[in-house]
Amino acid sequence: MLRWIRQQLGFDPPHQSETRTVYVANRFPQHGHYIPQRFADNRIISSKYTIWNFVPKNLFEQFRRIANFYFLIIFLVQLMIDTPTSPVTSGLPLFFVITVTAIKQGYEDWLRHKADNEVNGAPVFVVRSGSLVQTRSKNIRVGDIVRVAKDETFPADLVLLSSDRADGTCHITTASLDGETNLKVGVFTLICIYVVYFYVRPLGPENLLLRGARLKNTKEIFGVAVYTGMESKMALNYKCKSQKRSAVEKSMNTFLLIYLGILLSEAVLSTILKYAWQAEDKWDEPFYNQKTDQERNSSPILKFISDFLAFLVLYNFIIPISLYVTVEMQKFLGSFFIGWDLDLYHEESDQKAQVNTSDLNEELGQVEYVFTDKTGTLTENEMQFRECSISGTKYREVNGKLVPEGMTDDSPDGSTPHLELLFLKAVSLCHTVQISYDQPDCLVGGGDPFSHVNGFSSNHMEYYASSPDEKALVEAAKRYSSIRSFPKGLRTLVVACRHFSPEEYIDVDRRLNAARTALQQREERLQEAFSYIERDLQLLGATGVEDKLQDKVQETIEALRLAGIKVWVLTGDKHETAVSVSLSCGHFHRTMNILELLQQRSDNECSCTLYCISSALIVCLLNVLSFRIKEDHVIQHGLVVDGASLSLALREHEKLFMEVCKNCSAVLCCRMAPLQKAKVVRLLKTSPEKPITLAIGDGANDVSMIQEAHVGIGIMGKEGRQAVRNSDYAIARFKFLAKLLLVHGHFYYIRIATLVQYFFYKNVCFITPQFLYQFFCLFSQQTLYDSVYLTLYNICFTSLPILVYSLFEQLVHPHVLQSKPGLYRDISKNAMLSFRTFLYWTLLGFCHAFVFFFGSYILMGEDTTLMGNGQMFGNWTFGTLVFTVMVITVTLKLALETHFWTWMNHFVTWGSIAFYFIFSLFYGGIIWPFLHTQDMYFVFVQLLSSGSAWFAIIIIVITCLFPDVVKKVFYRHLHPTSTQKSQVKRAEKLLRIQHSAPAETNVSSQQLVVV
Repeated sequence: MLRWIRQQLGFDPPHQSETRTVYVANRFPQHGHYIPQRFADNRIISSKYTIWNFVPKNLFEQFRRIANFYFLIIFLVQLMIDTPTSPVTSGLPLFFVITVTAIKQGYEDWLRHKADNEVNGAPVFVVRSGSLVQTRSKNIRVGDIVRVAKDETFPADLVLLSSDRADGTCHITTASLDGETNLKVGVFTLICIYVVYFYVRPLGPENLLLRGARLKNTKEIFGVAVYTGMESKMALNYKCKSQKRSAVEKSMNTFLLIYLGILLSEAVLSTILKYAWQAEDKWDEPFYNQKTDQERNSSPILKFISDFLAFLVLYNFIIPISLYVTVEMQKFLGSFFIGWDLDLYHEESDQKAQVNTSDLNEELGQVEYVFTDKTGTLTENEMQFRECSISGTKYREVNGKLVPEGMTDDSPDGSTPHLELLFLKAVSLCHTVQISYDQPDCLVGGGDPFSHVNGFSSNHMEYYASSPDEKALVEAAKRYSSIRSFPKGLRTLVVACRHFSPEEYIDVDRRLNAARTALQQREERLQEAFSYIERDLQLLGATGVEDKLQDKVQETIEALRLAGIKVWVLTGDKHETAVSVSLSCGHFHRTMNILELLQQRSDNECSCTLYCISSALIVCLLNVLSFRIKEDHVIQHGLVVDGASLSLALREHEKLFMEVCKNCSAVLCCRMAPLQKAKVVRLLKTSPEKPITLAIGDGANDVSMIQEAHVGIGIMGKEGRQAVRNSDYAIARFKFLAKLLLVHGHFYYIRIATLVQYFFYKNVCFITPQFLYQFFCLFSQQTLYDSVYLTLYNICFTSLPILVYSLFEQLVHPHVLQSKPGLYRDISKNAMLSFRTFLYWTLLGFCHAFVFFFGSYILMGEDTTLMGNGQMFGNWTFGTLVFTVMVITVTLKLALETHFWTWMNHFVTWGSIAFYFIFSLFYGGIIWPFLHTQDMYFVFVQLLSSGSAWFAIIIIVITCLFPDVVKKVFYRHLHPTSTQKSQVKRAEKLLRIQHSAPAETNVSSQQLVVV
């Protein structure tokens, strides 16, 4: 029962059985051994909450935040004991913060539910009671017979039962799973025919039709569902969802702990000083504050604890409760700028950038490693034939005919017509290409590469193949004039032949059948059979097929490198193809020293190779240090590792492998399984340096990697939305990654970092005078500010300026950030939230607080008369003066930090100060019947009626802000950062443009007069 409850709340995943028996059409045996409930339903869930677990799970996640949990404790303390302030001062802001955050996170999860419902509610046809009925995808059960028509997506993992094709096969494309648009063949095993005779036939991968794949070139098929929902292979590659937290939020939690320590220290010190004062006989309490007998007889320990908690409540606003809700609102509203950015809009596919979670906006400005898939992410995933070589002769087009481009040393006699014919026959026959004529407007492969051939118009042909290379070759064979030389980044296929006698063919056929029907070691036997066949071959030639790179991939990778971001390519392709693409896209440079960790078969072999690579890197590093070689002239290293070698390296030599990788400028991992990609990301993510990682991919096999990284980005591919649905952000092309990181990431980080520091600063300014006041009221726990001011300071008076600042601030123009990627380094490694910066803002807050309090105290000394009738200001007037100076100063301090002014910045900055004055006049000018006391009645009017008070406000504000202005001027001239230098250059450029514009106008007018 407890496990069921935990599963319903989303804390425990359902148990998965290791083995399963599937009864076709759910015809269960009579003895009842079959338990259908143990299989998952067919729902795909990418959301985090359900209607049942939203409240408890969301509250649990929110109260994991230190500030929220802290204010919950403060609120409970205020309810239990007599405290200086009302419980409303803590309860109302806490309720507001929790509610706004829950609404924001609930809305984002509702969008995920909406996307899931589109998939789970898709119509499908299943066989029920011998009839074909329509139902929803989520209603499919294990054992159901499902009908899938052409171009439809498989709703579950199916075993093929029948196909309309004569050979019992079907063609599928797995573009939504692995990014490959080529066809794969599903095989019908005829198991239904032999079931009467209890014939047992093993099933292989070729019999399984995976969820997410699409049926092609086949009218319809029937299959039995064997794995459904979250137990399908596509879903098993997903990583279990976890709450991603940005580096900024982790810094916030650290700073909150420090401020919690300051709070506890102030509360303990105040409590001790109170009892130290009470111990002196000369400080007798006044007659109106004498203790009762019950108070005198109460336990000293309980009284000490009660006083400590009372001081804790009095100073509790040093922890900024509204910080989290302001951050949530900033992230939510700021995320719309990504979707509105037209530079991230892809016109061809009509797709704009998409934000699935706004919690990681600022993390885009802290990325140190990018892990990218290759096929469909770096490349267009469209194979085009480029050139061929027959018997050592490369062929090119001359006047519409194929002629040899040149002779090689290996073939002095050139190729013969016989070899050319044999080569073209092999290319024409040895493939799985199928032609479809019933979609006249659809042409896979792009363009119009065919003429009228064999009586068919090219516009009515659609080519499908189980290999993208085969498809490209057959398309090229239809018109020789399309062949041309393109030597970079080609996928190569070798063409060879072997002649068999009838007796040899019978032997080969027997070997293959025996291997295919083997129940054990089937793969090994098939490998032996193919090795026997593919020997003594006659080499005919080779082909070159290009998987075209996406637009501006090379420029994007170079920009990321200049920004200090290392790029790792993780792909399932073979070594040669992966290296070729890495070279063509600029991931590897031609001058780069390529190190290889390939085909390692044992731990010892892998260890020796790693030590050799490590030694070479150390020698290179020593040479750099010894000869003081400039950074631009240092030889860069690239590492290539395959999946099998990676498994060995991570088993026993993880630390050594990581050291090698970190000393390489670029890393390429080939032959990678989906979960291996996630393991590599997790390995680097959890290394001692804790770098911020980003993973980007377009297929379902990239989902685990996307979910593992700090930031996951999905590419909106041609088919399938698994990567997009499970990502944090989605873009249409890889080239958009540069602006997403260098511009949006830069802006989001500086905005949120300043927001966090500013919040701590203004709360130190807020509470420190409260602490200082206790020295003058003999630690009687008298509050300096009115309860309404305590409640509204963070919610109304100082919240809007920093919120608007955090939405629109730009230190540098976006074009400058894109043209100078090195500016990204200025904010890397959480530079603006370092302990040094945090200490500066905290000390600045303490300094300003001392000026607020003692400046006001000096003005309102014991012998000073500030009112026209000779009376002195009272306690509440003094507190209001301090509060007024504080609101004006912290607002103007933010104005000094603002570089990019909009009308909205002006409105909220000056409007907040005006609102405070208007509210205070309204609040203090009326007797409110629902308030127990009227302490603030006419206080603010009394304060503003004094010219000395106005003079004090002006002097104190200038005293606080003038040192900041001087510091900014000196630092900008003596120690300018790269960002500040860029600001100056852009300002000078704008001035030159402004000065040159009138001159050009005058010249034009003079020329006009002359004419």
